[in-house]
Amino acid sequence: MREKLIYLLTIIITLFVGVTGTIVVIKYIPENELTERTIKEVSITETDTIKSSLDKVYDAVMYIESYKNGKTISSGTGFVYKKEDKNGYIITNNHVIEDADNVQITNTSGQTVEASVLGSDTYADIAVLSISSDAVISVAEIGNSDALELGDTLFTVGSPLGLEYMGTVTKGILSGKDRTVEVSLSNGEFMMQVLQTDAAINPGNSGGPLCNINGEVIGVNSLKLVKDEIEGMGFAIPIELVMATVDQLEAGEEVQRPLLGVSMLDISDTFALYRNNIIIPDDVTNGIAVVEVEKGSPAFNAGLKKGDILLQFDGTEIKSIAHFRFLLYKHQVGDKVEIKYYRSGKIKDVKVELTKSIE
Repeated sequence: MREKLIYLLTIIITLFVGVTGTIVVIKYIPENELTERTIKEVSITETDTIKSSLDKVYDAVMYIESYKNGKTISSGTGFVYKKEDKNGYIITNNHVIEDADNVQITNTSGQTVEASVLGSDTYADIAVLSISSDAVISVAEIGNSDALELGDTLFTVGSPLGLEYMGTVTKGILSGKDRTVEVSLSNGEFMMQVLQTDAAINPGNSGGPLCNINGEVIGVNSLKLVKDEIEGMGFAIPIELVMATVDQLEAGEEVQRPLLGVSMLDISDTFALYRNNIIIPDDVTNGIAVVEVEKGSPAFNAGLKKGDILLQFDGTEIKSIAHFRFLLYKHQVGDKVEIKYYRSGKIKDVKVELTKSIE
């Protein structure tokens, strides 16, 4: 009997240990996993690339360095838009070559040659240069900015920060069309009509091409809005505005702009207005004040006088002197425009025929 009890207890203990051990193993020891991996050779095709478009324009882009009295005064970018038997022709910004007595061009092969400045226009910020055709590797194709839509892919090629970074490519989208931005030029404030892009545009990109997805030039990079709190706002002059003056500049001709014949002050320039004995009524909130009228000018012939406040130009409210120049220079010599102005408590209208500016 005793032996049977011992045998039964042994079986019970063995079963208990076995079950307990199984539970411990399941709960505390991770299950070994067998992972089977199959390694294959994979060929990846990049679909979001601008390489073929870039190839169309890349070698047409040049690095530009301007000198005065043997010292570098500025640098930037340009691109070849035309080639003839002996010469190649380059578009860049006026501010890249302004005041230079020597301009050097470097192509993508590293060849450096001297360029001749054929013509330049301060207000459009455009200049045309010529170089020996031997230094021309490729010619850029001119596109159409009017066909662009917001969100379209754009890219730039330029030389930010100098020759070391020549050929830098940046990519973005069209962020805005028909923008107007105010810029400081050597002869005063002016507003420019521009394209806006978030493609990176840095010092040295000035004068370089802004291209569409087909590699066609649709703008000339001109400036960047620089503020600590703003990034990704670059601007370019629409190619249509550029090409409208290129033939004149290439021929060494001055771009003719219309003249009204007045000296002006912004109505917000309180101190200057006080010095010129001009008082702005409280109910006048926009416009520019006439300080002086040139004899024989369109303004003189129309009867405008010192103290008049020009409110509208050809149906558009005048915001500032820079805005007035922008509106004026959209017209041609010989155009007739209507001006609305304030004088002695009354608003009057007059039609003016614009003549050639002497600037």
